[in-house]
Amino acid sequence: MGTAPCYVLGLDSSTQSLKATVIDEALNVVYERTVNFDAELPEFKTQGGVHRHADGVTVTSPAILWVAALDLLLAHMRSDGAPLGKIVAISGSGQQHGSVWLNARAAPALHALHYAMPLRTQLADVFSVGDSPIWMDSSTGAQCAALEKAMGGAQRVAELSGSRAYERFTGNQIAKIYQTEPGAYAATARISLVSSFVASLLIGSVAPIDAADGSGMNVMDLRRKQWDPSLLKATAPDLAAKLGMIVPSHTDIGLLHAYYMRRYGFNPACRVIAFSGDNPCSLAGLRLSGAGDVAISLGTSDTVFGTLTEPRPSAEEGHVFASPVDPAGYMALICRKNGSLTREHVRDQVADRSWETFNRLLAQTPPGNHGKLAIHVLEPEITPAIHQTGVFRFDAADGAVPAFTPAEEVRAVVENQFLSMRLHAENLGIKPTRLIATGGASVNTALLRVAADIFGTPVFVAEKSDSASLGAAYRALHGWRCREGGRVLPFAIVFANAVPFRRAVDPDAAAHGAYAGLLPRLARLEQRLVGG
Repeated sequence: MGTAPCYVLGLDSSTQSLKATVIDEALNVVYERTVNFDAELPEFKTQGGVHRHADGVTVTSPAILWVAALDLLLAHMRSDGAPLGKIVAISGSGQQHGSVWLNARAAPALHALHYAMPLRTQLADVFSVGDSPIWMDSSTGAQCAALEKAMGGAQRVAELSGSRAYERFTGNQIAKIYQTEPGAYAATARISLVSSFVASLLIGSVAPIDAADGSGMNVMDLRRKQWDPSLLKATAPDLAAKLGMIVPSHTDIGLLHAYYMRRYGFNPACRVIAFSGDNPCSLAGLRLSGAGDVAISLGTSDTVFGTLTEPRPSAEEGHVFASPVDPAGYMALICRKNGSLTREHVRDQVADRSWETFNRLLAQTPPGNHGKLAIHVLEPEITPAIHQTGVFRFDAADGAVPAFTPAEEVRAVVENQFLSMRLHAENLGIKPTRLIATGGASVNTALLRVAADIFGTPVFVAEKSDSASLGAAYRALHGWRCREGGRVLPFAIVFANAVPFRRAVDPDAAAHGAYAGLLPRLARLEQRLVGG
């Protein structure tokens, strides 16, 4: 980055928080800070960063919350003495599928930001829809069915967009708002993703959507990386103009607005690189280098993802997105909504709200749980597509049972989650030779041991469990170097000298064998619930 010390900043706007990660040119993390929405912005009355509506399926977040969080985070960074004046590039990660609805006042308000006033004061009236639909929302079943019917079936939607129609995907949320709030839709000048909206705050104009995050919307042509006219037509009128353009993920989208120099002391030459989704940024942060490297992210949702050179979209299994690190590449992803919050629910119910007790109970039962299986569906599930909620427990003969012992319940929730990940990943063609674990729960070695045994592969972990903000920082460095070099450079140059991942757990051959017979059983039980 030159002779003087220089830094890049990665921002991650997750469901519950906004996090900053600053790295130096040697990839050392030199600064981190997080704003928790519930704790530090209580006036928005969120729980877990969201508002759950009375219908049980609608989940939103107030758009102005992200505006307030950005100012608060930057104020913390300034007070902490973070090297803001030496940051040469910023990129970011945003929770995928969330949308931000901007009216005609947004563009001039962003351009005219004045350093003497906080962002939330200046941008309070720029939203045509105040409550943003997010990835946890399950209210668009009718719109999904209509899209698949209009396009000739679920497989056709998957072939075009990379995924069949999913309730949380932005295109279906747009269709719902167009149908149920036509006045709000008409008043909307631009529709941003959470990622591109935070980028817009930084550059002072409405930022473009990057291809990786854009491929999680059900309206982008996966291979051409452009909005597909037939998908747009089946979603809502005049949609292309409201969405704006798509850019490659490494694109330099502009200078940081003067607001941030005057108010916080940022470098006047700081560039902003296109923001992307949290799953694509996690792929970047985990440095997935090719076939055999597969990541498992154990967070609010659990995901399994890896790189692909040729997309094979399926109406039955997971998603294929554009790659955030290779303009010609792709990433495959399996997402389970019932992740860490479900594990925490079981911990709180049977393990005295203690992870230590949870892990001790897990160790009291053998791999395979004596044939007992349970499928915990606290939220309508994504993969597999189970909409009925509850805990469904089965004995070794697949008979329904009302309850397990605490130890059996703990093992059942953990084993089901990893067995389901393996089942659906293999169906999509993802077969790891090693797993790289990330997310908050990746610090729990007891969980990683079950994952290693089920997949039959060693599990590695990074020093930092939050790969999304680190991936955003890597992407900032990559985009900055591409701009400086005047061409698209291989992403691998960014982490060529990075510290290798730590080998955390090796699989046990006997335990791996015990799980083999459970996969076909789980497939049958899941299908029983999908069809129920």
